[in-house]
Amino acid sequence: MASVEDTETDEARVLALTGQLLREFDPSKVPAGDFLGRQFDLGLAWVHHPEGLGGLGLSPKLQRLVNERVFAAGAINPMTVNPMGYGMGAPTIATHGSLAQRRRYLRPIFTCEELWCQMFSEPGAGSDVAGLGTRAVRDGDEWIINGQKVWTSLAHRARWGMLLARTDPDMPKHKGLSYFVIDMHQPGVEVRPLRQINGEAEFNEVYFTDARIADEERMGAVGDGWRVAITTLMNERVSIGGAIAPRGSGLIGQAVALYQERAAGDAARRDQLMQFWIRAEILRLTNVRAAANRNASNPGPEGSIAKLAMAELNKELTAFVVELLGSEGMLLGDHYDHPRTEHPQGRPSLQKQFLRARANSIEGGTSEVMRNILGERTLGLPGDVRVDKDVPWSAVPKN
Repeated sequence: MASVEDTETDEARVLALTGQLLREFDPSKVPAGDFLGRQFDLGLAWVHHPEGLGGLGLSPKLQRLVNERVFAAGAINPMTVNPMGYGMGAPTIATHGSLAQRRRYLRPIFTCEELWCQMFSEPGAGSDVAGLGTRAVRDGDEWIINGQKVWTSLAHRARWGMLLARTDPDMPKHKGLSYFVIDMHQPGVEVRPLRQINGEAEFNEVYFTDARIADEERMGAVGDGWRVAITTLMNERVSIGGAIAPRGSGLIGQAVALYQERAAGDAARRDQLMQFWIRAEILRLTNVRAAANRNASNPGPEGSIAKLAMAELNKELTAFVVELLGSEGMLLGDHYDHPRTEHPQGRPSLQKQFLRARANSIEGGTSEVMRNILGERTLGLPGDVRVDKDVPWSAVPKN
């Protein structure tokens, strides 16, 4: 255990390096990529990573000292530009990737030079991801990929993808999977947009036709893909539901402002709004506590708590604000064009946020799956009956 003196020394080192970073590169004056690159090289990207890989080998709790100062100075948060890479890809690579993979991918993930996407879900394998059927067949030092993925966020912009594929159909579904990094720009990879109810298209279908992946781009052992995928999924839930915003900001702040404008004095509406405010604050404090307790290992069930609470709150709160809008709530809100990505400039209208929030209880694991995880892993309740758990995937009836 580190002594008080060691902790103080580590804090002083982090603060000194952060001061050096801000003196050398003013984030308000230099390109964002240059600033983030220097931050990575100084070991201030993820301070708990090893030196040379974006870190200093220190406690992850010290990252807060860096983030508070660089964000206050105007630096961008890589999570907002490269959410799949920063929030899911980097932790998975850091945990399961080879040294060559960590050296190759972590820096351009942090600088946002290379965007990432995650490809697990399929038309016949959504909540039951382990039932997926995309095949990876070994061909010497390569794997040949054929199949289809769906609901792939930002696949049309991604340079690399996290791919879970079936390498052994004769093993039970969880044991016949392997995990790969795939080049999204190579032949045999086709991305098609999926239009959403808000008119936008941040999600995609991805088709693989004899696409090839070098075996060196596999993460984890052959057949060990489910264990690697769990790392991605746990971090996905934290990245979706675990953001820590200032008290009273974001959607709840918009709701308060709208109430004051449209319904001030309505006691019933005020009571509803206060119930939402309390839930939003509980969620914020839960995320603060989880972040403070989280060590350098990957998150556990706490990510499912935040993700579930966020999804249900967002759906109910956006419905509330649309009701406050009255007949105006039936309009789209700001504009009627159909951007290819989710509202790249500014905050979308309240009406669009209402439509988009419907996906919160599906993406990153449905609310039903989150409840199962919490029931089994946190409360110790009996698990669901799984009749196909030990049956070869090839023998399981398919839809």
